[in-house]
Amino acid sequence: MTRNTKIAVGGVAVGLILWIWLPWWAALLIVLGIPAAAYLALDPSQRRRLRRVSRKEIRH
Repeated sequence: MTRNTKIAVGGVAVGLILWIWLPWWAALLIVLGIPAAAYLALDPSQRRRLRRVSRKEIRH
């Protein structure tokens, strides 16, 4: 498995565990809030670079 696949599988596992232990809205806030907080923590130049890389991957 690639590194990204391992991260995705781990994220799904954590999401399922949170869904069982917490109300659905709390689990949803955590699942959506962590990536949003990580994106907002980036410098503006890092955000531009991330958007540029994402667009290139979508086109191909």
